[in-house]
Amino acid sequence: MHRNTSGFTFHESLPSIILGLASSLRMISIAAAMNEQSRLAVLIPCYNEEATIGKVIRDFRSQLPDSVIYVFDNCCSDRTAEIARELGAIVISESRQGKGYVVESMLATVASDFYVLVDGDDTYPAECAHALLEPVRSGKADMTVGARLAETASGSFRPMHVFGNRLVCSLINKIFHADLTDILSGYRAFNRKVVQRIPVVSSGFEVETELTVQMLYYHLKLVEVAIPYRGRPPGSVSKLRTLPDGVRVLWKIFSLFRNFKPLTFFGSLGIVVFFLGILAGSLPIYDFVQSGFTEVKRFPLAILAASLVLLASSLGLLGIILHAVNWRFKELHNVIIRRHD
Repeated sequence: MHRNTSGFTFHESLPSIILGLASSLRMISIAAAMNEQSRLAVLIPCYNEEATIGKVIRDFRSQLPDSVIYVFDNCCSDRTAEIARELGAIVISESRQGKGYVVESMLATVASDFYVLVDGDDTYPAECAHALLEPVRSGKADMTVGARLAETASGSFRPMHVFGNRLVCSLINKIFHADLTDILSGYRAFNRKVVQRIPVVSSGFEVETELTVQMLYYHLKLVEVAIPYRGRPPGSVSKLRTLPDGVRVLWKIFSLFRNFKPLTFFGSLGIVVFFLGILAGSLPIYDFVQSGFTEVKRFPLAILAASLVLLASSLGLLGIILHAVNWRFKELHNVIIRRHD
C-alpha cells in the first residue's frame, strides 16, 4: 500500500487548477481585446493639463469607442496622470521635457494601425476625428492635418500666432512646393507607414514643422482637413512662448532646408556670393583694362573678389556633393523600409 508523502491530492488541487485555467483564459481574452483595440490609438501629450484632460479623454472615448487612449505625462506636476488613470487611459511617462521628445516616445512606444494625435488642452473637437481618420483609413492620405485657420473662436490665437503660422506656411510652401495652410496644428491622424518612415529629432514645439517637412521630403501623402479651433477653457494655460518658440520654429525650417535641400540651399548661397565677387571685382577689372592690361590697381579689392568667386565655387560644389549623398541615403532608406515592410 502506497502513501502520498508529499501531501498533494488531486481532489484538493482541482479547484485551483480550474481557477488558474479561468484566469489564464481571461488574460488571453483581455490581451486579444487589447490587440484588436490597438488598431486605433489616440495619443495625447500632456504637461499640466488637469483642468482639461478628463473632458478630452471622455470626448474621444465617446467618439472613438474602439480606440486605446494613451496619455503621455511630460513632467506633469499636477493631477493630469492621476485623472487619466482614473478614466482608464494608459499613462506613459516621458522625463525629457519638450513636446518633440514626447512625440518621439509616442512613435517608438505605441504599436497600432492608425493613430490620432491631439493636444490635451481641449482646443480640438473630438467629433472631427472621424473626418481626419477617413482619408487615412481609405488610403487617400498617410497623414491628415487639422487646419485651424478657417474657423477659430475669439481669443483662440494670440495676435502674433496667426502671422507666425502664415509666415512658416509660406516658407515651407516655397521651399518644398506645397500648398499648406496650417503647419503648426497639433491635431493629426496618420497610419503605421508614417511611424515606420518618419524620424523625429526635434525637442520642442517645432516638432509639428518637422513632421510636415518630413512628410513632404519622403513624398508621403499629406492632406489638410478644415476643423474649428476653440479657445482654452478657464484654468488651462498655454505652454507656447511666442518669441522663443517662434525663433525655434524658424531655425528648424532653416536647418531642414539646409539638410533636405542642400543643392538649392548652398547653390543659392553660392550664386549670391558669386555676384558679390563680380561686384567687388568690377573696379579692379575696369582699372586693369584702362591701364592696357599692364597694371592691377585696388589690389585688396581684387583679392576680395577672387576669394568670393572661389568661395562661391566651393559652395556650389558642396551643394552638389551633399545632394548626391542625400540621394544615396534616401535610396538606402527606401530599401530598408521596403525590407522591413
